[in-house]
Amino acid sequence: MERYRIRNLLLAVTAASGLLLTACGGGAGTHEDSKTADRDGHSSGLTAPTHGDEPGEQEDDRRENPRQLSTFALDVDTASYDYARRALADGRFPDPSTVRPEEFVNSFRQDYERPDGDGFSVTVDGARTADEDWSLVRVGLATRSTEGTGERPPAALTFVIDVSGSMAEPGRLDLAQESLAVMTDRLRDDDSVALVTFSDEAETVLPMTRLDGNRDEIHDAIAELEIQNSTNLGAGVETGYEQAVEGLREGATNRVVLVSDALANTGDTDADAILERISGERREHGITLFGVGVGSDYGDALMENLADKGDGHTVYVSDPGEARKVFCEQLPRHIDLTARDAKAQVAFDPETVEEFRLVGYDNRRVADEDFRDDRVDGGEVGPGHTVTALYAVRTEPGTEGHLATATVRWLDPDTRDPHEESGDLETDALHDSPRAAPSRFQVTAVAAYFADALRSGDDRYDRLPGAPAGFAELADRARALAGTTQDRAVGELADAVEQAARRRG
Repeated sequence: MERYRIRNLLLAVTAASGLLLTACGGGAGTHEDSKTADRDGHSSGLTAPTHGDEPGEQEDDRRENPRQLSTFALDVDTASYDYARRALADGRFPDPSTVRPEEFVNSFRQDYERPDGDGFSVTVDGARTADEDWSLVRVGLATRSTEGTGERPPAALTFVIDVSGSMAEPGRLDLAQESLAVMTDRLRDDDSVALVTFSDEAETVLPMTRLDGNRDEIHDAIAELEIQNSTNLGAGVETGYEQAVEGLREGATNRVVLVSDALANTGDTDADAILERISGERREHGITLFGVGVGSDYGDALMENLADKGDGHTVYVSDPGEARKVFCEQLPRHIDLTARDAKAQVAFDPETVEEFRLVGYDNRRVADEDFRDDRVDGGEVGPGHTVTALYAVRTEPGTEGHLATATVRWLDPDTRDPHEESGDLETDALHDSPRAAPSRFQVTAVAAYFADALRSGDDRYDRLPGAPAGFAELADRARALAGTTQDRAVGELADAVEQAARRRG
């Protein structure tokens, strides 16, 4: 307990010295103007801090209102969860370094309220646990639904396909070819595709080509892909971006889609070095990278770094059903963007919160003072997405009142104007237990417990509050939720936890 009190004292001292920026007031709503605009006030006063006009006023405000802040870039990746499921199905545990809890919790459908237009809604809820004074707090962000509109700009997609020797394994290149063929039939006539392959070197096998009247030509190019030699992934990405710029379409969404096992062994094999070579194209034209991972052996770290730093995201596929879902459902949905450089900041009330821990987002953390610095990279999010962040929160014993305010900030994809939206949570809104919370909250908790156990071992002393005693008990919870929700994805989660339980013995 003493070390936590020391930690909080240090937080307060840090705030007083000006490293944490504070707000003069706050409230829910959309920030339509500049990053110095005022916000409507409310009684808690605990929104994400804003920049004051006068340095002296900022210093006074910091001293009077120290904040406990958590800031991170949004992330809609799911590759870590799908790769863990593949490893368990193959009879092995995933390497703990590949387990990213945020990708587990973001792999499941949520029922957050959707905004009417572009931007985000913010939902903040939570549940007390059996661990004394500990709760789980969930921050849910949602973009507008894609259902019923069918509206999106045309797409200009450059597919960069790995044809190296390792892609000969069943479920790699053959899976990509089948999926691309189906997707070619699903894309619209006004969409365009280009095809680049890479092995020792990169080659453009199909320049940017409109779908209208050219589907047979595209199908032929896909069918003729053949396995070659080494994996010069850097050359593939560089050539892919060159082709994307050459075929750039104004008014269209221009995207590079990398399909690979990411086992690079020739040329540049470092994500930073690869991205530096195409930095001009990314910044000038806003071309984002969508990574699709395949294979039982998979270069998870390289693919994730490429996508995160390339303003995109990653998925992982291991069977035809997953591949069709990615290429025929998810990819068309990811073509449009509703937010660029999106970040979230959660302000925990120091009067009620003793300590907190964000679950995951380890490589997506942002300095608190950079929340409103729109030059600092955030995440790119499209319509139909939800983003979930889970916190373990320890409250002061017997405390009541305001607990936290979550704020999301993003840039309009076209105008680059900044916007914000906030949501609050009071202690009296906490559910009595995770099992008393709505089923979707329970799914979030089970997914986070699963990731925590895979990453750290299920007997870890500082495991998430309320965690089951082991995989077997967690499997029971997951299976019960699968029955309650009648959700196939939750059933697959239960299968994966049961496989981990059997392997643990």
